[in-house]
Amino acid sequence: NNYMLQAIKDFPKQFKFQPIIKNRKNYKRAKKFIVLGMGGSHLAADIIKATYPGLQIIIRSNYGLPNISDRELKEYLIIASSYSGNTEEVVDGMKKAYNKKLNIICLAVGGKIIRFAKKNEVPYIQIPDTDIQPRSALGLSLRAMLKAMGLNKTLASTDIVATKLRSGVYEKRGKKIARLLKNKVPIVYTSEANFDLAYNWKIKLNETGKIPAFYNILPELNHNEMNGFDVVTKTRPLTKNFCFIFLHDSSDHPKVIKRMKVLARLYKKRKLKIISLKIDNPNKWLKIFNNLSLADWVSYYTAINYGRDPEQVPLVEEFKNLIK
Repeated sequence: NNYMLQAIKDFPKQFKFQPIIKNRKNYKRAKKFIVLGMGGSHLAADIIKATYPGLQIIIRSNYGLPNISDRELKEYLIIASSYSGNTEEVVDGMKKAYNKKLNIICLAVGGKIIRFAKKNEVPYIQIPDTDIQPRSALGLSLRAMLKAMGLNKTLASTDIVATKLRSGVYEKRGKKIARLLKNKVPIVYTSEANFDLAYNWKIKLNETGKIPAFYNILPELNHNEMNGFDVVTKTRPLTKNFCFIFLHDSSDHPKVIKRMKVLARLYKKRKLKIISLKIDNPNKWLKIFNNLSLADWVSYYTAINYGRDPEQVPLVEEFKNLIK
């Protein structure tokens, strides 16, 4: 418990991390990026992609490289991101990129990826090993990734999180939401613009909370998913255990704001349980991380409510050992 608790409380300190590019002589800037990353190691890329939609970022969460021509691949900086440095899908893509003589930079705490970078003089940023889970290292990962992308001004703009985010402020509210979620399966709804938040909530609820959780985005879900919740007597047993977390953002497209309100109303009428949360802050980084701080607390207390350890991910470890 205590490790996870500390990681949540100390999260703002991660924004003091000053990333340094090693083997800098081989570092070449680019305008387009491919991020190789699985699980917690691509969450930072999701956030950057959502916050700066103008940037060309391809996120590859699989073995190998994206299915584009070698000529095109040469225009990208390939960022091999793995918290442990041993993620096999990322190692695979990194080696393929190296063999194709592509432009690479590695981000990890250590492991095979940092050893590879040192041996082959590939540029790398070493993330400090604070002994926390990859999903908890989002601040470190985000700052390393912004540095890797050469976005130094943007990196400096995230400094505010270190001083202005008070993660403890959200504990009470998180505890309350976790109580509302007891015996429910959460589904998180946001606008497409905030998909990164919805996805982060889902992952935190799965990994920290140890429960099934899902997400979807508007307006797309209005054309399909919501129809599955048009509850009648015979389908009520299928829907009664779901709880919907709506993340409302006043900067969303006006029609999306309207869709969210109307959808919440229609779901309530069908006796579906809804939790509405506002995500608003004039500062884009605080808007994101205030919300994700709340998600951390909700997930933490969800695990506690079911008598589970919020930190470790035993099923992931069991699975890894079986595929070796």
